[in-house]
Amino acid sequence: MSTTAPTVARSATATIIKVGLVSLGCAKNLVDSEIMAGHLHKAGMALTPNPDEADVMIVNTCSFIDAAKEESIGAILDANRDRGMRRRHRTQKLIVAGCMAQRFAGELRTSMPEVDAFIGLDQLTQIAPIIEGLLAKEREALPENFVTPQPKFIPDFDTPRFRLTPSHTAYVKIAEGCNHPCSFCIIPQMRGRHRSRTVGSIVAEARALVAEGVRELNLISQDTTYFGMDRWEEKAGPRAPVDSTRGDSLTYLLRELQKVEGDFWIRLLYTHPAHWSDELIRTIAECPKVARYIDMPLQHISDPMLEAMRRETSSQHIRDLIKRIRAGVPGITLRTTFIAGFPGETTEDFETLLQFIEETRFERLGVFRYSKEEGTRAAKREGHLTSRTKESRWKKAMALQRRIALEQTAAAVGSKIRVLVEAPGVARSEADAPEVDARVFVPKSLAVGEFAEVTVVAANEYDLVAE
Repeated sequence: MSTTAPTVARSATATIIKVGLVSLGCAKNLVDSEIMAGHLHKAGMALTPNPDEADVMIVNTCSFIDAAKEESIGAILDANRDRGMRRRHRTQKLIVAGCMAQRFAGELRTSMPEVDAFIGLDQLTQIAPIIEGLLAKEREALPENFVTPQPKFIPDFDTPRFRLTPSHTAYVKIAEGCNHPCSFCIIPQMRGRHRSRTVGSIVAEARALVAEGVRELNLISQDTTYFGMDRWEEKAGPRAPVDSTRGDSLTYLLRELQKVEGDFWIRLLYTHPAHWSDELIRTIAECPKVARYIDMPLQHISDPMLEAMRRETSSQHIRDLIKRIRAGVPGITLRTTFIAGFPGETTEDFETLLQFIEETRFERLGVFRYSKEEGTRAAKREGHLTSRTKESRWKKAMALQRRIALEQTAAAVGSKIRVLVEAPGVARSEADAPEVDARVFVPKSLAVGEFAEVTVVAANEYDLVAE
């Protein structure tokens, strides 16, 4: 994807359209916002951080869980008012994009008449003409719904894009959509079927980013380990392991990215345990540019829960996989997430989960309280737990992980690590992904956006202090 905004010739008297953009949710959503920003720049429009001067406000929404929906709705309402709670100025237009628009556009059009247009994932590259069309309309015109069901869009290396991340780190979306049937998840209904970019497209983007000074490429998709497998001649099922002999795969992509000249990290995010293979483990071990860091959401370890969640894995599969990863890539950092309070989760199921966390000692771990999502199989299950029970289990799991994390950070004191400096005095290690993981506090004299070798001298629950 192009990361620089092209120059657009405009007459001296032309009025530049100013656009405010609020981006919510995950890194995948952020890339969508960057694509819209790139197309706005290409059309000669300007992004503004000041909502009061914007001709158009865009809210790129998230709809993964209830809390994300509530945040998105709040942002839409905020975009419709200034700080004095008055309505936005009369001519300003309001566009709602992203997952919530893709999922609920039909309902929202009735419940949110203040929104001038809803756009889906297939309309990201059409944002400029949509804005021009809205500004040409009378204020009384009814809100429009541009959303198409089952989106098919996937960006390419030359898709206009204006990065919203710091200059030294970037997200590279290698695929879109998901084929997994997880009973708690609505993503396949919003994002469509899995569709991978080509290896050539991703490598071309990586070369351009590294040439611009990017020191960290974060590979993202809904299911990163399934990359390329949707194009195999023989259909790859939901449990198919990564296998480069059958066609494009994540292992082949990593080896091609390893060949890109430059000093940078390649970080794997959102990998699914069902697709891991010994070949993938070996590839990571043999590619020094691939960070010794794996993000692999497991969601649970109890077999009854894994079956109810339709995770297409088993407790034994997960336990064996973790042993193979740690043996094959010494020093690897494992990040995972679990769901507490899934419908039907018994005390025994939860205690099994706590025991697994204690035994496995994940370096990075997060826990979600189960969220009942309309349209999912889990929402229709019996045995939904009370909010109090979900909250109690969440607190127990997080308290356990805090103790483990403190023990791990304390053990790091005295060690030498390589960090990427994020801001004056703040850095991240190879074990820390942007936004979600810990920080390393370093001398402010270290250059921002560059790597540095430091020695850990102190630690707290999650963060390190280094010199």
